[in-house]
Amino acid sequence: MPNSAYKVAINYFILFSLLLLASGALLFADKIGFSYHSILTYYLGNEAAFESPKTYEGVLKIILPHIFAFGLFVMVILHFVIFTQKRNTKEFTALIYLAFLSAFFELFSPFMILEGFEFFAYVKIFSFFLFEGTILYTLFILFKSILYN
Repeated sequence: MPNSAYKVAINYFILFSLLLLASGALLFADKIGFSYHSILTYYLGNEAAFESPKTYEGVLKIILPHIFAFGLFVMVILHFVIFTQKRNTKEFTALIYLAFLSAFFELFSPFMILEGFEFFAYVKIFSFFLFEGTILYTLFILFKSILYN
């Protein structure tokens, strides 16, 4: 049974994680947008609107700090799940794969868009929502485990 200091720390972690997810979604919506065409326009540019296409270097500069942050954030959240009843379940294994794979595709799909594989705009949207959903579900597991223990 977790002690009260652990419960307080996890609750604050969950709160800050929710704020991080919400602010990330708001920034994504404002900067890029959630439509196929807005993602293509963001990465490939639009001459009519005087929007320059992104370069490989520019995309790399954006995702470089995110690679470490996403990996660390997912690792910390999944580490906390080890202390719940979900520890040795297939659901936990699925969460691990979903979290890391969705983060990978969310981060690296822009390179495929720049290569001309416009379908990866859909991959970008899907992986973004899958990543957010997986993290939200994991936070729910953590909150529920503290609430009922």
